[in-house]
Amino acid sequence: MRKFGLIGYPLSHSFSKKYFTEKFLSEHIKDCSYENYPLENLDNFMELVASDEDLCGLNITIPFKSEIIRFLDLINPEAEEIGAVNVVKISRPDGQIKLHGYNSDVTGIKDTLLPFIRDDVKNALVLGTGGSSRAVCYVLKKFGLKVSLVSRDRKPDVLRYSDVDNVILERNQLIINTTPLGMFPNIGTMPEINYKTLNRNHILFDLVYNPELTSFLKMGVKQGCSIISGIKMLHSQAEKSWEIWNNDSM
Repeated sequence: MRKFGLIGYPLSHSFSKKYFTEKFLSEHIKDCSYENYPLENLDNFMELVASDEDLCGLNITIPFKSEIIRFLDLINPEAEEIGAVNVVKISRPDGQIKLHGYNSDVTGIKDTLLPFIRDDVKNALVLGTGGSSRAVCYVLKKFGLKVSLVSRDRKPDVLRYSDVDNVILERNQLIINTTPLGMFPNIGTMPEINYKTLNRNHILFDLVYNPELTSFLKMGVKQGCSIISGIKMLHSQAEKSWEIWNNDSM
């Protein structure tokens, strides 16, 4: 039995186990299973990997997408440039554990955003500065967009939420939430921006997919914005993970 799984904390919001379990059933893949591994820290990460020789691959989610890199033997150049990994491929040549890191978020973000990138979309406001934010910024810059980051904390070249005035909101047609705000069970939370400034020219994309319609997106609907749920990104990046785990050339 080949085993795969998800590492992060908490994992009560995650649909990954459900997605892969249903995939194995619908595609008649009988030799695979997918489990959640909720870890508050990575202190016992290598023990987990070593304890199960059937474990072939892992997805990595909040808050470990950057911290996981220190355990890797190899890292895909794209993931290295981003500074975040959400897919780990595990091999065991001659009994030695080898970990190779990738970033499938890039594929998910690209596939999700591509239909919405119009010629008039020039600027993007990215809420959050974690591992997912880095992947988002990487894709947006490949699209040729000018990106501004927003954080709760003061950081060089990063706006704070209190800095995001109406002029900034009007200038940025695309606004992306990469934070956990609004994620189950805290579904009433959302980034603190002035939603009343938004209009039908804005596109709101939330990487949170549980619930599918977050408070952030609901506010966008009220203002006539185009909205994008994180569920398509989840499906796309999950399929990319499966490709990575099963492609011997990767």
